[in-house]
Amino acid sequence: MARLIEQLQRLPGVGPKTAQRLALHILKRPEADVQALAQALLEAKQQVGSCSVCFHLSAEPVCEICRDSNREQHTICVVSDSRDVIALERTREYRGKYHVLGGLISPMDGIGPDQLYITQLVRRVSKQDIKEVILAINPSVEGETTTLYIGQLLKPFTRVTRIAFGLPMGGDLEYADEVTLARALEGRREID
Repeated sequence: MARLIEQLQRLPGVGPKTAQRLALHILKRPEADVQALAQALLEAKQQVGSCSVCFHLSAEPVCEICRDSNREQHTICVVSDSRDVIALERTREYRGKYHVLGGLISPMDGIGPDQLYITQLVRRVSKQDIKEVILAINPSVEGETTTLYIGQLLKPFTRVTRIAFGLPMGGDLEYADEVTLARALEGRREID
């Protein structure tokens, strides 16, 4: 039981109490359910890798999004990881292609541009007819560093934009930090 709890705690966002609750739940399930879970974990680990074009998660050499000829071929949205692709796809607003960096530049953590898929992005943009690259990277210190770095690399090849950041729906101005308010003002649009 202790080993199971320890392993569950290694999952992101799972603390000791949650790990214990999950372990108890797993132990109460029928053995067939536990075997199905274990099998699904093993199969996912063995079969899911990275797309050779955009580096999004894929069970195929080229992911479904990159293979889709109905998507906008001249726009690439750059994100830090596959969770961001999933979030953007849920909006059903973006119809172009993606490029997953595999993280953010973070000198404090020993992550430089060479550890990310930035070289592949520059090669992709320089060799294809890309009209716009949208940087959809979180507005953290690491995100800003990564955004500025990539922006400078890609400007000679194409138009580089970034998504607007601002206040969430239902958010109060008085509780927003200065950076969020500044980004909200910068990203303002005309009312239709």
